[in-house]
Amino acid sequence: MLYKLYEMTHAALVPARLGAELTKMTLDNPWNPLRDTQLSRTLIANATLFERVTRRFGKPEFMLHETKIGGKTVDVEEEVVAEEPFCRLIHFKRDTKRNDPKVLLVAPMSGHFSTLLRGTVEALLPHHDVYITDWTDARQVSMSEGSFSLDDYISYLIKFMSLLGPQTHVIAVCQPAVPVFAAISLMEAEEDPNAPLTMTLMGGPIDPRVSKTQVTALAEERPLSWFENNVCYRVPYYYPGAHRRVYPGFIQLSGFMSMNLDHHIGSHLQFYEHLVAGDGDSTRKHQEFYNEYLSVMDIDASFYLQTVETVFQKHSLPKGKMVWHDKISGHALPVKPESITHTALLTVEGEMDDISACGQTTAAHDLATQLDPAKKFHHFQENVGHYGIFNGRRWRQHIMPRIRHFIRQFDDDTISPIPQSDLKHIADKQPVPWDKDKYGVRAITKWRKEKDARKAKESVADDA
Repeated sequence: MLYKLYEMTHAALVPARLGAELTKMTLDNPWNPLRDTQLSRTLIANATLFERVTRRFGKPEFMLHETKIGGKTVDVEEEVVAEEPFCRLIHFKRDTKRNDPKVLLVAPMSGHFSTLLRGTVEALLPHHDVYITDWTDARQVSMSEGSFSLDDYISYLIKFMSLLGPQTHVIAVCQPAVPVFAAISLMEAEEDPNAPLTMTLMGGPIDPRVSKTQVTALAEERPLSWFENNVCYRVPYYYPGAHRRVYPGFIQLSGFMSMNLDHHIGSHLQFYEHLVAGDGDSTRKHQEFYNEYLSVMDIDASFYLQTVETVFQKHSLPKGKMVWHDKISGHALPVKPESITHTALLTVEGEMDDISACGQTTAAHDLATQLDPAKKFHHFQENVGHYGIFNGRRWRQHIMPRIRHFIRQFDDDTISPIPQSDLKHIADKQPVPWDKDKYGVRAITKWRKEKDARKAKESVADDA
């Protein structure tokens, strides 16, 4: 019922939204002599803000048509190399003869489209052969394709890694850290020759128990039946996925917004002020970010509920009780992280991550008990939140270079070297070997308290 009510509300606002667009087009016309008056700019700002807050944003495009390698522009073309009902595997094919490491970037299925990782892909493209999982909006998938669960997600990953072959490096951003870690555990247990060379887990909930957030608290406080009855709804009949039970994108978006509501309200107020002032650069940056942030997709309820139960309620992976149900063979196989001996591991965490807080991702090191310590690395990025781990300046300048170094460290000698001109632009940096005494959750908590104490003293000194 809620889904239908949302659709009806959106439809009811169409006339007003069209009116706002017409007002904006009329007043913002270059031939309008009153365009730059205070009244016109105010009316344009009102119309623009109304149109944007009532609009439904569709799936964005990657728009990555070129990259630069060694100062030269190289064309990039998207090609679909595999297609499943709920996912496409996209290859960013570069027009170059370079032999760079093959990277499978696993995008999260947590509401946003894979284009949320546009900045991640853009930074990797010059020195990596990049593939990405492009998950499909569940409301666009016919019921005839069946449901999609966490088990299916893992099956897709195993299939994609097998397709790309043994020289693959996997990067999991946020939510897919668990299924990626599970898939590689299963492949290693079967001595699969296509197990990847490395895996990089970035801000993922490997063990949510070690550091609580609003996300983990909500999942733990309510029974699974609450999520099933309160946030899962049927897709309306006029979509291809009619009657499919989903966790709707608009509900997910309301959750994202509520976690930092003051920030989003403040950002939109600034956007309004910039519109009135005619500050085109600032308004463009706001629009670029929110065009992506407000684009959301529905998730199959089976996947959502199984993830809540397995990852956030039962904590099956860190407890050694996670099981993968293979639909093809009909077998139920235990997920054994101790089977990992081949694939090197790098974890990345952000100091201010309020989605997957510090310690949740590094728990992977404790689970991979048989992995050689020489294959375990970590990077802790100060002054960065969840989104900043994989997008923005710190991602490009501090995190990406360490991932790049880690990947090349475990690839072979036939890999093309990074051009010196590129290294001058973004210098090579090494991740540190994993050390629980230095980077474990207790150590980071102690470090953070000391840092806050230093800031407090500096603030008092400044006031004095």
